[in-house]
Amino acid sequence: MRRTIAGPMTSSVRLTLERSVPHVPLAVDTRGRPLRDLRISVTDRCNFRCVYCMPRDTFGPEHAFLPRAEILTFEEITRLAGIFTDLGVSKVRLTGGEPLVRADLETLVSMLRANPAIADLTLTTNGSLLARRAQALADAGLNRVTISLDALDDPTFSRMNDARFPVARVMEGIAAAEEAGLGPIKVNMVVKRAWNEQAILPMARHFRWSGRTVRFIEYMDVGHSNGWRLDDVVPAAEILATIAAEFPLEPMAPAERGEVAMRFRYADGGGEIGVIASVTQPFCGDCVRARISADGKLFTCLFAVVGHDLRSLVRGDASDDAIGERLRRIWNLRDDRYSEIRSAETVDLPKVEMSYIGG
Repeated sequence: MRRTIAGPMTSSVRLTLERSVPHVPLAVDTRGRPLRDLRISVTDRCNFRCVYCMPRDTFGPEHAFLPRAEILTFEEITRLAGIFTDLGVSKVRLTGGEPLVRADLETLVSMLRANPAIADLTLTTNGSLLARRAQALADAGLNRVTISLDALDDPTFSRMNDARFPVARVMEGIAAAEEAGLGPIKVNMVVKRAWNEQAILPMARHFRWSGRTVRFIEYMDVGHSNGWRLDDVVPAAEILATIAAEFPLEPMAPAERGEVAMRFRYADGGGEIGVIASVTQPFCGDCVRARISADGKLFTCLFAVVGHDLRSLVRGDASDDAIGERLRRIWNLRDDRYSEIRSAETVDLPKVEMSYIGG
């Protein structure tokens, strides 16, 4: 079967991939978890230096980012995404780093949108560049965006992002995304003890009745550079108690298997919030996500130490079926459950950085 994928490329290039009829069995791991979601990092670069992801003392002026030649091209990403959908993936999320620092990302969105098996095509962004690109992303076929925002006051937010970036410009990006139809909007807030827990209630107050869902995220030990300590974690139970003391909450059922956020609605109908509690209430048992780094490594867990090289396969002479079979075998052998077995020893492992594979 010949699959043609076209996008609004500046050079009017049309990519045609030779694909045989898919016959690779759907992938299920050792714990019965199917492969459903794929997160693709398009760059390891970011214009923020958030303390929980890319602390400036590690990612400073001397830090060596990936050379351009090592980063997957849009054609390579599209090919891999197609193979993953043959294995059962229906949701694709573009991440980074900050994905919008990669030029012409709208082209990639258009190329991925041409795959009918991708039911949900989304983007996670810090919102800094979203105001001027939201409409183009929507026009290219993006469904939704999730925007990171760790406080509503500039002093706290600037301290968290370490880039002196103002809240107002992120808000402009949120408004532009909504106007472009990239909704419903989700806003992610990472909560770190003694840094921004005082911003929990202001965030809840501001986004109630807005139609936007705030997801409060426990500070996690992703990577090895953020100096994570358990004492820095504000537990989900504390986050919920803080909000519920002013706005009573009611639990909601998950929308689907693999949903990482516990959902709650305001009792007065003011909308809903989510809490992602990877540290205190692990959800490994329902994890259906795979991640591809910007340079083409497959990671089967956010807290992985090593990845599987896919770039050499797509740049070699391996067929789509051969790559698909390799991916299926990797997933079939998957037994990851890091958050369930977290300990002092595992925290010290040299895990892959979040900025390298996305959140």
